[in-house]
Amino acid sequence: MTDIVDELKWRGLIALSTDEDALRKAFADGPVTFYCGFDPTAPSLHMGNLVQLLTMRRIQEAGNFPLPLVGGATGLIGDPRPTSERTLNDPEVVAEWVQKLRRQVEKFLDFEGPYAARVVNNLDWTSGLSAISLLRDVGKHFRVNNMIAKEAVARRLNSEAGISYTEFSYQVLQGMDYLELFRRYHCTLQTGGSDQWGNLTAGTDLIRKAEGQSVHALGTPLIVKADGTKFGKTETGTVWLDAELTSPYAFYQFWLNADDRDVPNFLRIFSFKSREEIEELERLTVEEPFKRAGQRALAEELTALVHGQEQLDRVVAASKALFGQGDLGGLDEQTLAAAVAELPYAKVDQLGELVDLFVASGLSASRSAARRTVNEGGAYVNNEKVSDEAAVVTASDLLHGRWLLLRRGKRNLAAIELVAN
Repeated sequence: MTDIVDELKWRGLIALSTDEDALRKAFADGPVTFYCGFDPTAPSLHMGNLVQLLTMRRIQEAGNFPLPLVGGATGLIGDPRPTSERTLNDPEVVAEWVQKLRRQVEKFLDFEGPYAARVVNNLDWTSGLSAISLLRDVGKHFRVNNMIAKEAVARRLNSEAGISYTEFSYQVLQGMDYLELFRRYHCTLQTGGSDQWGNLTAGTDLIRKAEGQSVHALGTPLIVKADGTKFGKTETGTVWLDAELTSPYAFYQFWLNADDRDVPNFLRIFSFKSREEIEELERLTVEEPFKRAGQRALAEELTALVHGQEQLDRVVAASKALFGQGDLGGLDEQTLAAAVAELPYAKVDQLGELVDLFVASGLSASRSAARRTVNEGGAYVNNEKVSDEAAVVTASDLLHGRWLLLRRGKRNLAAIELVAN
């Protein structure tokens, strides 16, 4: 494999580094033990976390030891948000989320190979720590003037919300994590998002002061989409890695709907394809954008990676079936429900004339417009063309006794859900 620093740079994954040349030498002399932290402030990881997980995987595959840290302690505190205080979650809730995040993390790294990963939890070394010990043994190495200069803290200090001592102290806990992992496992690299740079360097500074040793930090760039919207967000909210929060179908569609301008960047950051394969997909995206080759490659690779090949097969079948290229009746109820959720749809308490359902779903502006669609041959129910403008839909037409898929022309889809009175 090529030098891992060169590989990360080619993929656009290095925004900040404490000392790139020294890091390159450390990898060459390797193996390097490194860590990245994931706080359980929600019941699932999200797309931003996926950047870190895949970066860890790349570094592991280059012959290094990963320590994914699930923050059972820092998750009780929460790193400072840009505008306001976090809501503190109950310890029982955080403990449950720790287990969920741990299971997610374990899907992305190798825990049995020659560079086996090890999940660590910072609650293990903080739960028994007294306030006096924290202040004497760790706090004495931190200077308040440096702490308030950190970007996240400075923003909050200059806001109306201010910042509590709890969130202000987050960097002390994260710095202590690095020190503890350095002492236990000789961990010498921490990775994370560039927005966490202040917290990352809190650890390198603490190790230098407490142990007299130089260690490394590497910050990945924040991903900004070409249209200016936040990466990992859709109209319906955050794209989660948990299938119960974001369905595999919606996850697949997120990548399939990526802007052409974002595809080259997304391929380099998220795909494990070779440089040659990625460069070919980049070329196709520019020269033949109608094929959406890059988007489709991302959707298939990432859905299989996050949700498994079986789920990918289901969502691909659903995606094709919605547009008449497969059997709608063969889709399982869960996959169909996820697909319908991504479409414009209306709930009705009774069925009736097709033209009324076209209006209710928004596919037609009026009954007369719906009749015109039927007469012109552009009306479909569950992929079956309807030629009678007086057609009536009955319960026997429902998919899984619940849904109708309506289509106007080739690309305009909507759904009807029958609900009880």
